[in-house]
Amino acid sequence: MSHAAIPLAERLRPQTLSEVVGQQHLAGKEGVLPKLIAGGHLPSIIFWGPPGTGKTTLSGILAREVGLPLFSLSAISAGVKDVRDVIAKAKEAGKAVLFIDEIHRFNKSQQDSLLGAVEQGIILLIGATTENPSFEVIRPLLSRCQVYILESLQEEDLDRLVEHALTVDVELKKRNVKILEKSALYRLSGGDARKLLNLLELVVHYSSSDPVEITDREVMRIAQQRLALYDKGGEQHYDIVSAFIKSIRGSDPNAALYWLARMVEGGEDPKFIARRLVILASEDIGNANPNALLLASACFQAVEMIGYPECSINLAQAVTYLAASPKSNASYMGLKSAQKAVRDYGDAPVPLHLRNAPTGLMKDLDYGKGYRYAHDFENSFAEQEFLPDRVAGMKFYEPGQNTREQELRKFLRERWKEKYRY
Repeated sequence: MSHAAIPLAERLRPQTLSEVVGQQHLAGKEGVLPKLIAGGHLPSIIFWGPPGTGKTTLSGILAREVGLPLFSLSAISAGVKDVRDVIAKAKEAGKAVLFIDEIHRFNKSQQDSLLGAVEQGIILLIGATTENPSFEVIRPLLSRCQVYILESLQEEDLDRLVEHALTVDVELKKRNVKILEKSALYRLSGGDARKLLNLLELVVHYSSSDPVEITDREVMRIAQQRLALYDKGGEQHYDIVSAFIKSIRGSDPNAALYWLARMVEGGEDPKFIARRLVILASEDIGNANPNALLLASACFQAVEMIGYPECSINLAQAVTYLAASPKSNASYMGLKSAQKAVRDYGDAPVPLHLRNAPTGLMKDLDYGKGYRYAHDFENSFAEQEFLPDRVAGMKFYEPGQNTREQELRKFLRERWKEKYRY
């Protein structure tokens, strides 16, 4: 492959820690990585941070610094067999570095397959992830790794990257590039070094001026669309989803539509959006408006049937309806309260009168004895104990202060006059 055919970001990939732009808390002179290398003891590591911040670059540099063979796997395509093959090769070599990109995509069994080799020191694991490893990496593996957080590049870092590229890259120097405006370059790259360099190369390649004069207008014209407004595989994905959900929860349909538009324009999976709406309908609206769950579920079905771009209309309807609905998290909080009781009081036995009695022996043991069939009584209600003795009388559900749940409160108060005091 010719030098010009290699993407600019790859041509300029740092080969030493001193060449790394940004991440000074890790790669700088006083950073932790030079100290680890100098001390001769490098632990298994997980680099957590947004795309384009240097996770892959740092992994390659560390492998070279420790002088060990480097094997790389992508969690998107690799499986347990691939991990075992690398472990076998590492045993032959005595020890090796295994770099796993997007390690959060490994399932539990795949992550389990790494444990023994990491524990025995056969593998020096370096994983890269855009996801919070506390949630995506199994605890036994996480406990064997040191987690280092990488940060989005700041404007001064981006300045250094661009200046370096224009100074040292042969292909760019041929075009005599002059940057008159940089706002669009930086805005579209979003702190992602790889996107910045590749966008710069794209603009230079397609520019008709000689010398190349980069302006915001020229960048937008050539890019044709805002390439980095939304990164559905990175940190911004979660920030925008969070803003989206909080806007609906906060009953602001205008903000909710804006964040929906950001996701739609960014190519987010519409089923992901619809699933979040189904969850929100119960978590944040619940019995304050039971129709919310019905509409959210119908929206999910519509999204599956129709797909982009038309399904964005269905999403917009559901989003505005949910945002404009009364809110209650009473059922969700009731579940959380009940779960706490389960943890606090353990697996309490089911009361005998509530147990099923399909056999004669079970009937002889009084399974089901004393159960009062609700429909045999007035208003289809017969007061009796439905909780185990350990948690008897505990109230988990407290209806919210909204019209519909006040009706539920009235219903429960009439039936449970003394026990639960609704």
